[in-house]
Amino acid sequence: MEPRLSTTPFGRRSLTLAHVASQASAKTRPPEKAVHKWNIFRAICTAKNVLGVPERALAVLDALLSFHPETVLTGDGLIVFPSNHQLGLRAHGMPMATLRRHLAALVDAGLIVRRDSPNGKRYARKGRGGEIEFAFGFDLAPLVVRAEEFEALAEEVEAEARALRLVKERITICRRDIVKMIATGLEENVPTQQAGRGPAGWAEIHELYRGIMARIPRSPTRLALEPIAKELSLLADEILNLLEMHIKTQNMSGNESQIERHIQNSNPDSLSDLEPGFPESRGGGLEILPEPKRMPEGAFPLGMVLDACPDLLDYSRGGISNWRDFLATAAVVRPMLGISPSAWNEATGIMGEVQASIVVAAILQRGEAISSAGGYLRGLTRRAEAGEFSLGPMLMALIGSRKRDKKRA
Repeated sequence: MEPRLSTTPFGRRSLTLAHVASQASAKTRPPEKAVHKWNIFRAICTAKNVLGVPERALAVLDALLSFHPETVLTGDGLIVFPSNHQLGLRAHGMPMATLRRHLAALVDAGLIVRRDSPNGKRYARKGRGGEIEFAFGFDLAPLVVRAEEFEALAEEVEAEARALRLVKERITICRRDIVKMIATGLEENVPTQQAGRGPAGWAEIHELYRGIMARIPRSPTRLALEPIAKELSLLADEILNLLEMHIKTQNMSGNESQIERHIQNSNPDSLSDLEPGFPESRGGGLEILPEPKRMPEGAFPLGMVLDACPDLLDYSRGGISNWRDFLATAAVVRPMLGISPSAWNEATGIMGEVQASIVVAAILQRGEAISSAGGYLRGLTRRAEAGEFSLGPMLMALIGSRKRDKKRA
């Protein structure tokens, strides 16, 4: 008499309709069908989130597959019967309670089927010739039956991951282009009236850019990032169009204006004619800043400041390698944030130029959390005048926030 394969699990484990469906699916396996067990395992690992399989459950499935002697899964001998002790050792010393929990997860996901013996033990019966006649343990037949499904899911997951990677790259390129073009527009005093914006157009464009970037979620998906990438692309195209139109306008009157300047500036001894002047209306913060002779007392290392405020690097022309580069870049950012010359002069008078610039970098890093950068700077200036403000806690808080964000990501 041939033994009957069990349908219900041993002991207190309950039977669900999903278990019955998995067993019915396993019966549909064609005897001649064969699959490479490690190829199927890799496909399941790729699609684990779609299948709802925990990562440590995959370690248990890996251990179960290792007990099957052949690389190819085919035929009738697809039941493996290791003890929990042996299985736990091959699963990198997994505790018994954890092992049982993840075995149940594999069964619930329909990746394996329980074939429990009358007493719940796992073993095999051999015939007179030494071949296995029947066994009690875990049936790997669902892996063969659902092989095409696992491979299709893995391809979909890989395609989605590739699409997400491409949209992230697009956002990174747009982000870099926008901040550097805005900086160029401010430094070169490019008018923005062609785009329907007023004298403060570059500040408006920068605020629009920051508003778009603020909508990026902490755990971004492709569907969430695609509209953001499209908006950033349109904004980058608008800024590039402004710069190109300005260049065309300059080229049209370039030769005539060069001749006039050559006639008017014929005095070689005039130093004022050789150096460009920047009007106060440009924000009073784009002049070339001299490198400070020394860092003020209580200042922090440049590397630490950039670690706390890395967004400032996006606005630099060729990186920030010294304090002069840092001050020049902060000067570009100040008018973008809407900090008035009077607020800046008040801050430098109390804090000093370097520490006030560090505060500007911190305000930029905090982004939309600060609604009025100028008012915020004035408030910190008053606290610094009263001896109630220190840069240290602010920088450490920003560094700690970035580390927490990386862990969440």
